Amino acid sequence: MRLAPSLHRVGNDIVAVYLIDAPEGVTIIDAGLAGQWKELLAELDAMGRTLDDVRGVVLTHGDSDHIGFAERLRRDHGVPIFVHEADAARARGEESSKPEWGHVKLGATAKFMWYALRKNGLRTTPITEVVGVRDGDVLDLPGSPVIVGLPGHSPGSIAIHVPAVDAVFVGDGLTTRHVLTGATGPQPAPFTDDPARALASLHRIAGLGAAWVLPGHGSPWHGGVERAVAEVERAASASGA
Repeated sequence: MRLAPSLHRVGNDIVAVYLIDAPEGVTIIDAGLAGQWKELLAELDAMGRTLDDVRGVVLTHGDSDHIGFAERLRRDHGVPIFVHEADAARARGEESSKPEWGHVKLGATAKFMWYALRKNGLRTTPITEVVGVRDGDVLDLPGSPVIVGLPGHSPGSIAIHVPAVDAVFVGDGLTTRHVLTGATGPQPAPFTDDPARALASLHRIAGLGAAWVLPGHGSPWHGGVERAVAEVERAASASGA
């Protein structure tokens, strides 16, 4: 799906992957679920691109529903995978977390689990080799992604600011569709290691001025990052978080 010039999405509001299309090639933000591979190929084709044009994958964090086809790109096509150093072990499958689920609604949770099952979410291949990044890094990739540390959901969660497409990619730093309740609009994401820290971290992106806020789960937000952060804070306050 084309969101804007040079900005594309693969997947849907349950699990999303983003592509930045620049003259020098394509940068992929997150790698979703393994079974979204065919959708990736179809979107590249619609863009007039191929896997040979992909220069790198930048992961917002190392959870299984964000690394799905990353190892396949690395192993079979030589695409480097970038992840914050604090989440490198998680992306390699060496460690994981078991945060609280919190409130759930059966229908929404079942939809998320069924979609993940259909898209091979239980067959995620850990990434053998990753390139570590840190807060403040500007990557030599199409779009010149800027790394913004966003710890809380996981120790190495990051936002990725790409001024060239007026967007900040937030992974699970926030969500616009809660996969366990179905609630929509900017709000704290579930499965978060440290909810208080995740909420505080959002102040690090509030001043970026980006129009697009693009989460790993939920609809793309085009109302500006400042408003998105304010909405998350209101939702957290209303829920007592």
